[in-house]
Amino acid sequence: MFAEKSPGHPDEMNDIRVGIDEVDQEIVHLLDRRARLARRIGEIKQAKGLDTYAPARERMVLDRVKSLSAGDFPRHGLEAVFREIISSSISLEARLKVAYLGPEATFTHEAARRSFGTSVELEPQATVSEVFARVERGEAEHGVVPVENSMEGAVTHTLDELMNSPLKICGEVYLPISQNLLSGAQELDEVATVISHPMALAQAGTWLRRELPNAVTEEVESTAEAARRASEEPGLAAVGSVLAAEAHGLNILARNIQDARANATRFIVLGRAWAGKTGRDKTSVVFSVKDRPGVLKDALSAFAEKGINLTRIESRPSRKRAWTYVFFTDFQGHPDEERVREALATLEEHCPYVSLIGAYPEVSPEVVG
Repeated sequence: MFAEKSPGHPDEMNDIRVGIDEVDQEIVHLLDRRARLARRIGEIKQAKGLDTYAPARERMVLDRVKSLSAGDFPRHGLEAVFREIISSSISLEARLKVAYLGPEATFTHEAARRSFGTSVELEPQATVSEVFARVERGEAEHGVVPVENSMEGAVTHTLDELMNSPLKICGEVYLPISQNLLSGAQELDEVATVISHPMALAQAGTWLRRELPNAVTEEVESTAEAARRASEEPGLAAVGSVLAAEAHGLNILARNIQDARANATRFIVLGRAWAGKTGRDKTSVVFSVKDRPGVLKDALSAFAEKGINLTRIESRPSRKRAWTYVFFTDFQGHPDEERVREALATLEEHCPYVSLIGAYPEVSPEVVG
């Protein structure tokens, strides 16, 4: 591509840059070709009445791309690049709206961007129930909401909505929760007050007491609102995400100030149908049990007998009768697998109520080290 020269030759950098320009040109031509193919896929989907967003196919594409890498380009960067390529391709196929628990620049906003990229229409909603309602009414094709945190446990509002909604889980994303100190100030000693959502302040409590012992703390409704105020009021700092700092033009005075390094939140993608099988999947089911000794053990043995690994189980009040409960369970596998169908059939023998609430590609949790 360019003539070999001894290290330090004055023309070496220019020759390399010429090579980079040639590669960039080739990449653009290939992206144009991919866009034409994606647009045709969109036409076929529209004619057949298929959803634009296909999480199973996207997972396969991303996994295949990473497997093709020779390792020179970082794999996490490769996935990020192709996430945006897929997002742009979706925008060529159809206009896709995604509702998420807002406001903008929150962790759920970041999770939505990780799931769908930046080329779709991301619409913030004030509550979890409003996200569900928007998708149920057809005003958005998909929704993104938090479902559990590695330190705080389940997000009960989301579980309650899943119990009563016709929507299905069709995707998941794990987001490491990194809290940062954001401010318009340049130095820590300029900060007099620190504001944020109560959970964010609690997560950064030890650091704040040690590094800013004289600062006043104040609770607000969200980390995004805290960042907005910090951008307008001198002497104010917010605890929040890097995304919030970028959105409001704030300085990051300190990074990763949360007490627990292994802090992550799991978010789910909502749709009208679950995802197709990829071979590395997770299924979510909710069920109730009869009132007799050992019934829960019998119910769960349906999975053990088929060699199916349960990854999570959570109980919630049924809200239909006092002191009765339903169980939310995630397990590895897909409803299209014979062993999963047999396990679910056995589960129904022990349970008066069983409902599949989702199937989707399994994602490995990302944990802050």
